[in-house]
Amino acid sequence: MNVPLTPLDFLERARRYYGPLDAVVDGERRLTYAEFVSRCHRLAHALRADLGLGPGGRVAYLCGNTLELLEAYYGVVLAGGILTPLNVRLGPLELQAILEDSTASMLFVHPSFRAAAGELLPRRRVDLDDQYEALLAAQPADPFEPDPFGEDDVCELFYTSGTTSSPKGAMLTHRNLATHAIDSALTLGLGHRDVVLHTIPLFHVNGWGTPHYVTALGARHVLLERFDAGEVLRLVEAERVTRLSLVPTMAQAVVDHPDAGWRDLSSLLQVTVGGAASSPELLAGLEELMGCEVMSGYGLTEASPQLTKAVLLRSHDGLPVEDQRRRHATTGLPNVGVDLRVFDADDNEVPRDGETVGEICVRSNHVMAGYWKQPAASEVALRGGWLRTGDLATVDAEGYVTIVDRAKDIIVSGGENVSSIQVEHVLSSHPAVAEVAVVPMRDEKWGEVPRAFVALRKGSGPVSERELIDWVRERLAHFKAPKRIDFLPELPKGGTGKVQKADLRGRP
Repeated sequence: MNVPLTPLDFLERARRYYGPLDAVVDGERRLTYAEFVSRCHRLAHALRADLGLGPGGRVAYLCGNTLELLEAYYGVVLAGGILTPLNVRLGPLELQAILEDSTASMLFVHPSFRAAAGELLPRRRVDLDDQYEALLAAQPADPFEPDPFGEDDVCELFYTSGTTSSPKGAMLTHRNLATHAIDSALTLGLGHRDVVLHTIPLFHVNGWGTPHYVTALGARHVLLERFDAGEVLRLVEAERVTRLSLVPTMAQAVVDHPDAGWRDLSSLLQVTVGGAASSPELLAGLEELMGCEVMSGYGLTEASPQLTKAVLLRSHDGLPVEDQRRRHATTGLPNVGVDLRVFDADDNEVPRDGETVGEICVRSNHVMAGYWKQPAASEVALRGGWLRTGDLATVDAEGYVTIVDRAKDIIVSGGENVSSIQVEHVLSSHPAVAEVAVVPMRDEKWGEVPRAFVALRKGSGPVSERELIDWVRERLAHFKAPKRIDFLPELPKGGTGKVQKADLRGRP
């Protein structure tokens, strides 16, 4: 017997078996699974009966990590719509471009972003305030019966960050999301008693897979509307959080926060750091603070999103801490359900020598159906039946993958390849450096040379450009050292705190 794979099965399971259990914590609001599921079904009723959503209609949300966005993951899909969460840090013109590209028929706006919504122009707009609550309250209590659908139907449309081109809408299907949730839960070893803190925005690559597997297991969602390091530490203690994810800038903020030394973090079992390459020093500092397993992870918008986790094997149990941490700092091993290879220019796998560089290519049920209204770009991205990630990596003898750079960020200096990530790791090991990004800079003699942008730690005292350049020259080949260092109060970041290198590459 074959039945369509869908994340909606997770909601139905929650309705049948987890009703009286705590489901969602959102500030002062606490809901059981019975209450959460009821709200999702009421939202579906409202979308179809009151708001006129048709099958396949795009429903956009401008909202942080709140109950309203979490229930949209199910209510919009139940109603036959396609959920399109928006990056809350985009400007009005950028948001409008996505709304027009997706042809969203309605926009839900949280009060926190009412001003940012401005004159955005979908045909229908709903404010997530008392108006929204009244809309849900007016709906029937009976479960909403979804229309027939296929597992390959698109149910979510997530836009890429647009760091290398205009944002593209990745079409994610019922099958993509259902298999991703199951495979992620198996890889991470999540269980029914887990408490997951949603630190990563739910509109972002590292955030949106989580609502599905947490609900499927009957675990507890703890929502954080917007990132605040002190609030992360408070919620871990207050809610006995067991798992959370961070991007490197978030992780550094948590480590540096004055509350870090006295909050009770003993409930934590696992912390994942992804979204950008993390230095081994940062992961070690986070592990010492949290007292739990801390590892890197990797994923893409186009892959629903998780692809790897730097988990340890049984054979590593007796290794020294330094060796275990070295593996945790790699990009990791492929998740269950992910066929990940590193190919050379001729689509041959590179040797497992930890040195030969190739492009990460992926086959998986998690990989998108394609880009919305962009068949040519879809064909390029999915050439030969593999998702071409554009990320360059090596593979060691055990199969651990380590990203060395994005293809666009490799610096070719005098015919030698310089990994911007490697230079960033060395600079970030300097005790005065809080944030760093390395980009290519044109050079008449060498073609390209490294250029670094650095934000210093508060209270670190003065540090010169020469001192940091020498710091790198003492640890790497001299041609890899930056030829110029610009000091900024902080580096430009996108919706999750990820450094925006496109902005830096364009600076004079």
